Amino acid sequence: MNFNFFDLFWIFLVISSLQPLWQRRQLEFRRIRALQEFEQRRKSRVILLIHRQESISLLGIPLSRYISIEDSEQVLRAIRLTPPDVPIDLILHTPGGLVLATEQIARALIRHPAKVTVFVPHYAMSGGTMLALAADEIVMDANAVLGPVDPQLGNMAAASILSVIDKKPIDKIDDETLMMADLAQKAINQVQRFVRTLLKDEIPSQKIAPENIEKIVDALTSGRITHDCPITVEEASSLGLPVTVSLPKSIYDLMELYPQPPERRPSVQYIPMPYRRYPTLPESTRKPRS
Repeated sequence: MNFNFFDLFWIFLVISSLQPLWQRRQLEFRRIRALQEFEQRRKSRVILLIHRQESISLLGIPLSRYISIEDSEQVLRAIRLTPPDVPIDLILHTPGGLVLATEQIARALIRHPAKVTVFVPHYAMSGGTMLALAADEIVMDANAVLGPVDPQLGNMAAASILSVIDKKPIDKIDDETLMMADLAQKAINQVQRFVRTLLKDEIPSQKIAPENIEKIVDALTSGRITHDCPITVEEASSLGLPVTVSLPKSIYDLMELYPQPPERRPSVQYIPMPYRRYPTLPESTRKPRS
C-alpha cells in the first residue's frame, strides 16, 4: 500500500486530535490509582476539594474556581456513601466559596461518626478554613495557611461596616449604610453561631478545649484582621486548633496530578530534583582596585 503526502497529513491530524484525549485519560487513571493507594494506606474515604485558576480554551480567559453548590452536592454524596465507621480524609486547596455550600459540607462532616481529618498542603482560606474547623484533626504543611471566616457583604467586610456606625453620629449616616450595618451584624452573629457549633463537636471525641472556643470564635470572625490575612500553623496552634504538621508525601504527589493549567510563559521554574550542595569555590584574595 502506497501512502502519499496527504495520507500522512491526515494520519498526523488524527493522532494530534486523539493525543489530548489520551493524555487526559492517562492522568485520570493516575489520579484514581493514587487515591486508591492513599485510601488503602489510611483505611479511609479520601475526598479532594481542589480549586485552581483555570482558563477557557481558545480565548485563554482566566476563570477562578471556588466552593460551589455543585461541589457541595458531590461532597455530600461522597460522605453519604461512606460507612459510619470509616474515617474521612478531606484534602483541601481552595480560596473559599459560597457560604451555603460550605455550611452544608461542614455540617455533614461533623455528623459523620468516624474521625474526619483535613489535609492542607498549601492554603484553605475563608470557606476552606470553615471546613477545616469541622475536622477532628487538621494536618498542614509547615508553610500552609488558613484564613479568617468573618462575613463579607459584597466587597466590604461586615466588621468594617459596623465600625462606621460606632464612629459617626446616627444623624450623619445615610439609610443605606444603616441597613448594611443591620445586615452586617446579622451576618456576624450567624457565622459566630455556626463556628461555635463546629468547635463544640464531640463526635467521635471533643476536639477543642472548652476554654479555647470563644477565643477562636473571636479571632476568626470578628474582623480584627483582613479577610485575606494568612493564619500560619503556629498561630492556628496557639489558638487551640487541633493542628499537626506531618503532611504525608503522597499528598504532595496527589497535588502534582492536579496542576495549574499551563500558560505560555511559566511564572515559576526550577530543576525538579532534590537540591545538591556543590563544592565551595575558593574565595579570591585579590583586593579590588581603588
